[in-house]
Amino acid sequence: MNLFVLIPLALAALFAGGCANYDTRLNNAKTSYLGTDGSIISRSSTSTLADKNSYWDGDGVAGAPSIVIDLSEQQASFYKGGKLVGVSAISSGREGFGTPTGNYKITQKNTDHASNLYGDYVNAQGDVVVKNVTFKKDPVPPGAHFAGSPMPFFMRLGRSAVGLHQGFLPGVPDSHGCIRMPERMVKIFFANAPAGTPVSIVE
Repeated sequence: MNLFVLIPLALAALFAGGCANYDTRLNNAKTSYLGTDGSIISRSSTSTLADKNSYWDGDGVAGAPSIVIDLSEQQASFYKGGKLVGVSAISSGREGFGTPTGNYKITQKNTDHASNLYGDYVNAQGDVVVKNVTFKKDPVPPGAHFAGSPMPFFMRLGRSAVGLHQGFLPGVPDSHGCIRMPERMVKIFFANAPAGTPVSIVE
């Protein structure tokens, strides 16, 4: 399992977030990370790092699609007809919001999905008033309204609120339970996994 650790933050701080980034430091392009090879990594390069652990070789391969999410490896594997054709790095649910294991099917696909639980309170002009809120739990400031966190290329699993979607991968479990993937790979999975595709989540 590849881990990237915030510098100079303690590792425990990484486990306080969700599908929406919980900590403004994770949204800050100036935040640095320490790679497992000892190199210093900027946030802008994290998608490239995720892609180093990801590949696709499924074009032109026939067979029924299926996906296996390995939480311990932080990895999603795509199969066609039982043949492994693609692998993607992921970021799953953090401690307290763990991604549930089990067998599911993709029941909904939406390229422009937004969370109805986590996001920001914004004013009429669209400016963020309060970041990283939980809707119906955190009080709404006067004149503000809720804007759900974007979850592009969302693939819902069963009847749950959990799904696969594009998102930031800090190198550790970081979401409220959803399975984040880098943009390049989530687009491929989205295009190749129709509704009904079985998804197994294992530890």
